[in-house]
Amino acid sequence: MTGKSKALVNVVDQAVATFDPPLPLAIAFSGGADSSALLLACHARWPGQVRAIHVHHGLQEAADGFQVHCEKLCAQHAIALKVCKIDARHESGQSPEDAARQGRYRALIDAATQSWVGVEGQELAPVRSMALAQHADDQVETLLLALSRGAGVAGLAAMPFQWQRAGLQWFRPLLAVPGQALRDWLLQRDVAWVEDPTNTDQGYTRNRIRAQLLPVLEQVFPQFRSTFARSSENCAQAADLLDDLAISDLQAVGVPPRIRDLQSLPQARQANVLRHWLRSSYCTTPSAAQLAQLIAQIGVCTTRGHRIHIKVGRGFVERRGGILDWYNS
Repeated sequence: MTGKSKALVNVVDQAVATFDPPLPLAIAFSGGADSSALLLACHARWPGQVRAIHVHHGLQEAADGFQVHCEKLCAQHAIALKVCKIDARHESGQSPEDAARQGRYRALIDAATQSWVGVEGQELAPVRSMALAQHADDQVETLLLALSRGAGVAGLAAMPFQWQRAGLQWFRPLLAVPGQALRDWLLQRDVAWVEDPTNTDQGYTRNRIRAQLLPVLEQVFPQFRSTFARSSENCAQAADLLDDLAISDLQAVGVPPRIRDLQSLPQARQANVLRHWLRSSYCTTPSAAQLAQLIAQIGVCTTRGHRIHIKVGRGFVERRGGILDWYNS
């Protein structure tokens, strides 16, 4: 192993050494290199406190083989494993990736929060944390995708290291670790992993970024993973500040928002508070064009008979007297 490879391997150990989740910990385990390295590194640090959850999407012929591989690896290391089979087919108007992601999160939450039995049949303590294996290359890909779509600071913040959901603490402890480091870590320990055939399908934008853009960035900006990560962290801080401002402004304009009070705000703050209102109250997000149209209508709403009725997100925003309302029926 070269000196560079050894340094990369050390990055994996350092990332897990500084990872401090509430235990017991569950790992989303696909059988690929990333989640295999995370599972085994965490198991080595906290033996008996780490469990695995494998989500069987049923979307490709190789899925059954992935499950068998996961079962063998967990049995070899005496790691408790749950396998969840889901229907990841997408609905009309929904992308296949989004359908699979939402189904995967639901399955992980259900499996983690239900009772656990150890490899010897003993009852195990409830899971308190969940770890996902996205790494530094995944973070860069997410940031580049967000840039290509003209995302704001919330989108450019990319993937967070830690958050809470469904009573669990969620973590991505490998966000500072290059993908190659995880494969080198496994090779050093003679651990096999499975390769998802779709990872080489150039029909997916993320795969084209990985195959075509990342090697060029490596040549031109060797430190791009860490510098891009700093940019994402700065955007995350800016997004938090905008959320704080939106909460304050929403208290001032009311829920639902009063048109006259919205008109007293600059347009940028109108946009910020309207996005927050729609997201927090209705879990819907307006497009940039929809939001611009809504703000324009708010600006010229000076007469009692002025009508506002605009498609926003999954429904419509309309004027009702002196306030704005949203509905989707």
